[in-house]
Amino acid sequence: MCLALPARVVLLRDDGSGVVDLGGVQKEVSLALVPEARIGDYVIVHVGHAIGLVDPEEAARTLALFAELAAHDGATVEATR
Repeated sequence: MCLALPARVVLLRDDGSGVVDLGGVQKEVSLALVPEARIGDYVIVHVGHAIGLVDPEEAARTLALFAELAAHDGATVEATR
């Protein structure tokens, strides 16, 4: 299964790529499909490519849901030990 996640743009490169931050993890991605992206914007990242811009409030809600799922999954793993 593949997921597209919101990540914040932290660096723009001249070659159409950039660096995004997702919870402290930084990764270089292609920004070719969202040339309008600027530092501080949130983009949806899928397999190394930013595929669209996302509203900061929507990004925050989505990231909060993923954090909740991760916390729940961790609790499930602990309960099975």
